[in-house]
Amino acid sequence: MQTVLITGGTGTIGKALSKMLLEKNYRVIILTRDSAKHQPAGNLAYADWNIQQQTISKEAIQSADYIIHLAGAGVADKRWTRKRKQEILNSRTQSSALLLKALNENTHHVKALVSASAIGWYGADPVIPNPKPFVESDPADTAFLGATCQKWEASISPVKALGVRLAICRTGIVLSNSGGAFVEFLRPLRFGIAPILGSGKQIISWIHETDLCRIYLALMENENFSGVYNAVAPSPLSNQQFMMKLGKKRNGNFFLPIPVPAFALKAVLGEMSIEILKSATVSCDKLLSAGFHFSFPSFDQALENLVQ
Repeated sequence: MQTVLITGGTGTIGKALSKMLLEKNYRVIILTRDSAKHQPAGNLAYADWNIQQQTISKEAIQSADYIIHLAGAGVADKRWTRKRKQEILNSRTQSSALLLKALNENTHHVKALVSASAIGWYGADPVIPNPKPFVESDPADTAFLGATCQKWEASISPVKALGVRLAICRTGIVLSNSGGAFVEFLRPLRFGIAPILGSGKQIISWIHETDLCRIYLALMENENFSGVYNAVAPSPLSNQQFMMKLGKKRNGNFFLPIPVPAFALKAVLGEMSIEILKSATVSCDKLLSAGFHFSFPSFDQALENLVQ
């Protein structure tokens, strides 16, 4: 039985991924700040790490065959003050530094490390819709999220010098009933309202939670996968299309599309509104060319699965 060590394993994606790994007969160790608060069960265990103090369980590192690195403070959890932006960056780069330190200082048999990143790496589409989707070789945007993603990926890249295969997963908007952006999109529909943000024309590059977890497994298990991959479905769509399809599926004809002007979003969210209003058409052709098959390639298929 092979062991997968997961950082950020108590988050929405971490929980779904842990479940999938356990179903595939892996042993899973989740790194957490206080392992005593969690109950191990079967092949699921917990181990301690502390990013601020740069400490980590030696036994967990020595047990791991693979590492999946998801740790990072939620980008949309709080308003982007200067302090919060530093927390978002530090939680990613300092956690990477701790993993590198542990791998350098301990005898281990880690074969591959798969690290999260985000399509925030890319800037806005030059035109809407964008006839040329962003691909993995495109440069990082200079705005906050682009710069953060660039430093995030750079912080874990030295693992390659240790002989560990590295794959990076630039993730789009994740559709999950367990948390994240999709739950926020659903919330106003309980009251029959479908907010159309800004112009509504901005493109959303999304992915179903199950496919994202399957991508992590593919990147981890397949020795031919290395480097950066965009984790997005093949069918991006506009914010307006997204909300209208979601409203129809969730409420039938009983919902009202309501425009939310850009200035209102900027007033409420501050700098974070830039990302909500940004159109980002991102390509998954590299994954498809490598032989990955999506379980939910279309938005309608994803909704059919998620909206009951």
